[in-house]
Amino acid sequence: MVRHIVMFKLKEFAYQSEKQAKMEEIKLALESLTDSIEFLRSIRVDFNINPSETWDLILTADLDTLEDVEAYANHPNHVAVSKNIIAPVKADRACVDFIV
Repeated sequence: MVRHIVMFKLKEFAYQSEKQAKMEEIKLALESLTDSIEFLRSIRVDFNINPSETWDLILTADLDTLEDVEAYANHPNHVAVSKNIIAPVKADRACVDFIV
């Protein structure tokens, strides 16, 4: 099994409540992908609680193979979430894939 981890830093928001609402929207959208991407074994999004750290949220997903990671990345439902919900507020992204 491949664990796919992605960390996101979001752009600055005028109010912390706006940022929190956007993070909740991202979490809901990403976690709902298990309903439409059959080879996505699990997905979880968590928020960083340490304000002195760089990254705002982390996605942890499990898939069977690296090919499934590629298919997930290009799946229309994932692409829609990435382009419509995440991209407008994303400042940076880091990713690692490893075998578990």
